[in-house]
Amino acid sequence: MARIAVFGTLDSKGVEHLFVAEQIRLLGHEPVLIDAGTLSEPAVIPNITREAALAAAGLDPAAVLSQRDRGASVSAMAAAAGVFLPILCEQHDLVGVISLGGSSGTAIASAGMRALPIGFPRLIVSTMAGGNIAHYVGTQDITMMPAVVDVAGLNRISRVVLSRAAGAICGMVSVKPCSSVDRPVIVASMFGNTTGCINAAVPLLEQAGYEVLVFHANGTGGRTMESLIESGLVSGVLDITTTELADELLGGVLSAGPDRGRAAARCGVPTIVTPGCLDMVNFGPPETIPQRYSGRNFYVHNPQVTLMRTTAEECRQLGLMLAERINASTGPITVLLPLRGISVISAAGGPFHDAEADATLFNSLANSLRPGVRVRDVDSGINSPEFAGACVEELLKNLRLAGAGIS
Repeated sequence: MARIAVFGTLDSKGVEHLFVAEQIRLLGHEPVLIDAGTLSEPAVIPNITREAALAAAGLDPAAVLSQRDRGASVSAMAAAAGVFLPILCEQHDLVGVISLGGSSGTAIASAGMRALPIGFPRLIVSTMAGGNIAHYVGTQDITMMPAVVDVAGLNRISRVVLSRAAGAICGMVSVKPCSSVDRPVIVASMFGNTTGCINAAVPLLEQAGYEVLVFHANGTGGRTMESLIESGLVSGVLDITTTELADELLGGVLSAGPDRGRAAARCGVPTIVTPGCLDMVNFGPPETIPQRYSGRNFYVHNPQVTLMRTTAEECRQLGLMLAERINASTGPITVLLPLRGISVISAAGGPFHDAEADATLFNSLANSLRPGVRVRDVDSGINSPEFAGACVEELLKNLRLAGAGIS
């Protein structure tokens, strides 16, 4: 029997949370009701009151709960949940969390759940699950389930949805994660246009004794990779695909934010960096592209994704951005330049082939690096076996320099 947190605003959604708790109990597990309400007294009796939850984390309940404005109250409780929920899970041997809510309840629950480690079973039944949930989920493996109807009482629809949700969280906590060989971890960034490079590099690193985690450079993937590097679990970084910087610079839809590329530098993790896919900025369908870019060189990657070729001047700026991150590195780092194309479509004959822009990018990057940063030119395209092999060779060398290599 597992202990599962049923966590939420029990003042406005108490009956619904109690229903889920009862379903969890019927399925053979022990629910623990945790109140995160801020407006009025809970509609049902919690196992852990909001005051007790706040106090467990060393927070002043009066300060958090004294907000007069509803928005301020929700914001204060959300901030507090990120502190107290992990503590309560540890103190009470809670192995999973489920919550229900609208926008405010989801904001509070997700803030708490984001503070729990990857792999911890977490599920939110939310009225917000049908839209953009990136700001709720962040870089975590939180499961979002559409509520279908509002979380406002029990009816023929909500009973079905909430019963299934209870079954889902019980299933999550009942599954024992597959065990794996404990090998040092390498993280790598990949895009459709750099898949060949990663597919060639991964087996070489696995043969050398490493486990490789590949992240799609689509904004969320880059942020998740940076978060994992910060956690201290990563031995090396193969940052083949730095394209998210182009979206950050030019307003594309797949930016990973201004901190992309900084975690490895701060943590001193051995790293390989290439300007993979800095020839492109990602937008949605053609009709969604900002008017200021009309007349540019575009390539329809699929019906939902349109790519825009970066100009020589934009490549100059991207070289400076990348160099600034590399120069901050406190660990062994090497830059590799694929002289015959930084993506599938920028190779000779491809729709994004622009020798001048690529040369500007390479020169801007190389000329802006601090002394001591090794730069290696490779006379092939980014997806060639030769380039992948060179990246692996340099990364293994950097791992040995940092004392992180496998003997």
